[in-house]
Amino acid sequence: MKKIFAAAILFHLFLFANAQVDYPAASHNFSLSIEGRTVNMSYMDIRPEKESGKNILLLHGKNFNGYYWKNVIPFFTKLGYRVIIPDQVGWGRSDHPDIHYSFHLLANNTKFLLDSLGIKQTVVLGHSMGGMLATRFTLMFPSFVQKLVLENPIGLEDYKTFVPYQSFEKLFAKEKKATYESYKKYQQSYYPEWKPEYEQYVQAQAADLNSPQFDSIARANALTYLMIYEQPVVYEFDRINVPTLLIIGQADRTVVGKDQLDETGKKKYGDYPSLGKLTHEKIKGSILKELPGVGHIPHVQDITAFENAISAFLK
Repeated sequence: MKKIFAAAILFHLFLFANAQVDYPAASHNFSLSIEGRTVNMSYMDIRPEKESGKNILLLHGKNFNGYYWKNVIPFFTKLGYRVIIPDQVGWGRSDHPDIHYSFHLLANNTKFLLDSLGIKQTVVLGHSMGGMLATRFTLMFPSFVQKLVLENPIGLEDYKTFVPYQSFEKLFAKEKKATYESYKKYQQSYYPEWKPEYEQYVQAQAADLNSPQFDSIARANALTYLMIYEQPVVYEFDRINVPTLLIIGQADRTVVGKDQLDETGKKKYGDYPSLGKLTHEKIKGSILKELPGVGHIPHVQDITAFENAISAFLK
């Protein structure tokens, strides 16, 4: 009986791991030249029914891609926004080259994409790692950014000051051992309570496990972990001079490299209620919206609270 039950679980995981998710809109490719090679960047470009000239750029987190914005697209298009959703180079449907990854590079890639689409100004929304990228993008192109929204961004503290260093070789080996179960276990930490409807976001990440390019993907995953670790933005929040909204789920305790901390460190760091307030103080004139009982991904866990938090700011 136990063997049958175990086999059923394995079969269930196999189905999920091999399932492919459909992006909410057509994907397009944009060609970039990076370190002497041609690299494709995938993106979605969704226009509203009535053109208003308003644009919003959505920047995804490290364990995600453009797919997980699917439920917020109708909200923005109803407000008249053209919605641009890139898969950053190294993620999702974009290429995963073996290059030096930096937030400066990703920001520059994104600016090239927007220039090619004829976009002159935009609202920028970054979630998790996308918040670090949105910060760097805003610092590099301040006149281009009309408003900035940081949704439970990582990088509100400097991880390298308290998370033990891990070599690329160790990170790469860990990424190559990834399974559907390991992805799911990590994503479960994003929510106070796991629900079946969150499984699709694990599927979106786990689609990489079956890619013939998985070694390249695992390598990019390790390199971009180092990018987060080595390239903090926390010391530059006071340089942001555009209208900024911080949306902070109060149940979030995310730390990049949390598995390297002892129990005391796990309790001390990743305190988003405190980190949100500190960041709010650093960004002049910013607005802080605290969402009680919400974890790392407000736009997935409580889309109504997310929309309520952002709608007044956009108007």
